[in-house]
Amino acid sequence: MISAFSPTQLLLLIFITISWIFATVEAQSNVSVGGFLSADGTNTAWRSPSGDFALGFIAIQGQEHLFLLAIWYASIPETTIVWYANYRETPAVAARNSKVELTGTGHLVLKDPGNKELWRSQSLTNDSQVSHAAMLDTGNFVISSQNSGNIWESFKYPTDTILPSQELDVNQSLSSVLAEANYSKGKYQLRFNQGSFILNQIDMFTKKPYNNYYSFGDGSRLIFNGTGRIQYLNSSGSIINLAPINTVPKPESYYYRATLGFDGVFTLYSYPRNPSAGGRSWSVLWFKPDDICLSFVDSTARLGTGPCGYNSICEPVNGRPNCTCPPGFSFLDEKNTHIGCKQDYTSSAEDCNPDGSTVEEDRFEFRSILFADFPFSDYGILQPATELECRQSCLLDCTCAVAILQDPSLSPDGTGTCWKKKLPLSNGRFNRVDIDRTALFKVPKTNASRRSPDTPKPSDGNRNAAILILSVLLGTSAIFNFSFLAAIALIFFCLYRRRLQHLEGVHSHSRGDLETNLRSFTYKELEQATNGFKEELGRGAFGTVYKGELSPSNGNYVAVKKLGKVVQEGEREFKTEVKVIGHTHHKNLVRLLGYCDEEQHRLLVYEFMGNGSLSNFLFGVLRPSWQKRLQIASGIAKGLAYLHEECSTQIIHCDIKPQNILLDDCLTAKISDFGLAKLLINSKTQTLTGVRGTKGYVAPEWFRNSPVTVKVDVYSFGVMLLEIICCRKCVEVEMDEEAILTEWAFDCYNEGMMEKLVENDEEARNDVGRLEMLLKVAIWCVQYEPVLRPSMRTVSMMLEGAVQVPSPPCPFPLHSMSMKYQNDRVSFSSLVP
Repeated sequence: MISAFSPTQLLLLIFITISWIFATVEAQSNVSVGGFLSADGTNTAWRSPSGDFALGFIAIQGQEHLFLLAIWYASIPETTIVWYANYRETPAVAARNSKVELTGTGHLVLKDPGNKELWRSQSLTNDSQVSHAAMLDTGNFVISSQNSGNIWESFKYPTDTILPSQELDVNQSLSSVLAEANYSKGKYQLRFNQGSFILNQIDMFTKKPYNNYYSFGDGSRLIFNGTGRIQYLNSSGSIINLAPINTVPKPESYYYRATLGFDGVFTLYSYPRNPSAGGRSWSVLWFKPDDICLSFVDSTARLGTGPCGYNSICEPVNGRPNCTCPPGFSFLDEKNTHIGCKQDYTSSAEDCNPDGSTVEEDRFEFRSILFADFPFSDYGILQPATELECRQSCLLDCTCAVAILQDPSLSPDGTGTCWKKKLPLSNGRFNRVDIDRTALFKVPKTNASRRSPDTPKPSDGNRNAAILILSVLLGTSAIFNFSFLAAIALIFFCLYRRRLQHLEGVHSHSRGDLETNLRSFTYKELEQATNGFKEELGRGAFGTVYKGELSPSNGNYVAVKKLGKVVQEGEREFKTEVKVIGHTHHKNLVRLLGYCDEEQHRLLVYEFMGNGSLSNFLFGVLRPSWQKRLQIASGIAKGLAYLHEECSTQIIHCDIKPQNILLDDCLTAKISDFGLAKLLINSKTQTLTGVRGTKGYVAPEWFRNSPVTVKVDVYSFGVMLLEIICCRKCVEVEMDEEAILTEWAFDCYNEGMMEKLVENDEEARNDVGRLEMLLKVAIWCVQYEPVLRPSMRTVSMMLEGAVQVPSPPCPFPLHSMSMKYQNDRVSFSSLVP
């Protein structure tokens, strides 16, 4: 008992106990000479005193029998490697039962099961009097000498990551990995070169560097200080702060690391130390360059493969290069989309005539991509050139693989410039904001048959004889065919004339819009078709919809929208907006059939959708099937992408919600009420800053007096996607803790309880991978800052699995979020590029 000891004895006991504890910690932290680790799972790692870092063997993903000697964060569930052993620029990969040992000469030595040496640490000094090794809490593994110096330390031999308290000097560099989970040396470097602090690409065959694609400025040392701030020492000796920007790091609350990614982007990340602070992944605080796709065009780094490889298209998505293949091309490696694309159709000398023209040019067609460009592969320029001339020149030219046409509308004479490109195509870019060009890809027609290489070409004599015989046959039949077609045309003309006269007699005021094929109705016609506007289908911000029947004899039903309060700016303005709507044609848009513009009456006539709105479909008594909901979400995304990027005039919907998504007889989702935002009366209509939309779906920028962009639709789609996932309304969830669907959904994702969102949906619970992907897409869409939201084109590609979905940050702003998210959200503003 304690009372049995004298005060002196008690103090001595406490001192001995404390000394024993510290000795135990030191013993656990230090590695003695002869200490070793085996790649067999029995003695896996040497840990730092706090347990934050560990050095040991990690099984390589997909190759569990192989192990990487590495340092990683040991106190977080997400495996994050910050250093790994390299041997002649390749990772020191070991088989099972290999071991690493601290030798008496002061080296870490990695040997395979047959005792063959795979890797050995270098020595920083000639001092070989080794004392011990230790994994430090900074993430640095050191081998100490008896003279208190370091014989070796991992910080002096960095790989792709730098940690707080680590520095890089002119003799050191960071090298990216080749791909995710592939630790071979990649194609990017961060280094100092002739007084400049730069990022550059290297040639993968010779390992020679290309010119830099990003420069931080003049410098001689990179400093990642212990507080979590990245700095560099410039040529004048001053310390320049790089990152984070406008944020004070909190090393007591967050882990920090800076990594040169396999995609060439240098990124500063944070991770909450306290698991209760929220967050299941690393958050991006800062990255450079802001647009790596553009960096390879604007910088001197125009040579090399670029961020996506040859024959590919690079699109910046949240700072990362999203790589796709153009029409007629496919990825060299489906598992690594950043190394380039190959042409699906391989051309040969037999495809070209001696004069360089294309053989059998009718086998080819063009497929176009708007807002795309390949700036460095042209060999011929036509100026001025129309689109027809551009297509024809590339079609007939055997060398031409793609033609780039500058928008003719930007030229005073209505003609553009045409650049002809040959393979390989380099540094392709897609950007709807700053690219005013269209890429025309020459590809074989799907039903075109290619002549067998073994089939001999016909000689000139045989060819001339064949042409003569064919000409006689065609000439003989031409007269008969012409007479026959003329007779048929005359009959159809007479029938059409009679039909036209009949329609004019029935309705002298009904007229067709030749430009859009829209029919102009009188108010009386629509009043009769709707039986006096008797059967109401629904109401919305733009007016009331009634069911109508144009032809009672055959059940030709339509939906007639009676616009309520529209801008009274005259007939021309109204028809202009209607024509814009009439020019939009997509399988996921409700088709406009006609309109009425008569005195004060403004009505629109749409195709009738037999299965009503998505709202009724989702929130009815029976829960719709999981697969059908996925198809509907994908269809809506495609429709919005068309409105935002593909139709001739960009359309922002401004009121995306389930009530405005209609379903046809096959349950195909179709967006309604698009293009009507400009017709709604609002004092701020011209600036597009007046608050519109529906509660729960309205993007935050409506309330910040900020210019409205297509990202308001992305936000509304994200809310609606959560409703599609959960089959619950965004503002009418009954449970108190789930009052706001977006917060509840992020909470479930953040805490790893995604199944809670679909508790009674067995089909969804059995598809956890798809559920997590959809949830991450929705959270990206409802980000508070519009710049963080993806485009609808990217969303559509994510939903189809064509683009990997990264882990999203917390979507809520600091000033309006609940307390449980605030620690996780402190540095959110630095995510904005």
